[in-house]
Amino acid sequence: MTPELTALALAGLLQAAQFTVFAVPANIELGPGYTSSPRDRPPTRQMSAVTGRLQRALNNHFEGLILFTLAVVVVTLGNQSTPVTQTAAWTYLAARVL
Repeated sequence: MTPELTALALAGLLQAAQFTVFAVPANIELGPGYTSSPRDRPPTRQMSAVTGRLQRALNNHFEGLILFTLAVVVVTLGNQSTPVTQTAAWTYLAARVL
């Protein structure tokens, strides 16, 4: 496995961890009736500022992960892995952790 694919796999695990960290307080604050629904309507209760920030961080990572995945797939399938692309992949992951 290329270093870029390793960084992508770890970014996926980070996404799963972020989802869990957000989902627990969201379920407590909004209730499972709302969080397990299709969410066609706004919640009757507001999330706390911290839970709202966790949600925005999760959504931001989803958006970035899509583009990162495309870049890793292109580099890997094109057999173009270089020290520059490897450093960029690890930098992306480090930035997401921070």
